Amino acid sequence: MALRINLKNEIDNVSLQVGDIAYYVKDDDTSTSVASFTDSVKRIGKITSIGTSYIIVGSSTNDPPDDAFLMFSKDKVANNTSLVGYFAEVKLSNNSTEKAELFSLGSEITPSSK
Repeated sequence: MALRINLKNEIDNVSLQVGDIAYYVKDDDTSTSVASFTDSVKRIGKITSIGTSYIIVGSSTNDPPDDAFLMFSKDKVANNTSLVGYFAEVKLSNNSTEKAELFSLGSEITPSSK
């Protein structure tokens, strides 16, 4: 049975796609160790639909509580490579009036037609 998860705010993450896997962690988990935090992450299921302020998960494994922190991961089958191609164009912008300095910018690119 599908599970609809209503959110308090609109979804503002362009990376979220149908097919991603949804997870949650309880909001009151204040553990500082990575191992205990990792153990508290629960899988909800695969996202089947996305609205402006809700997601629908098909066949939920764990239903999240109302105060849970939601997150998602990509399916490794569909997203298993780096950027593909020979050219890249990057536009960086900073609307701050304070001085800003970029320390490093990098990317992993795989030639697509060798």
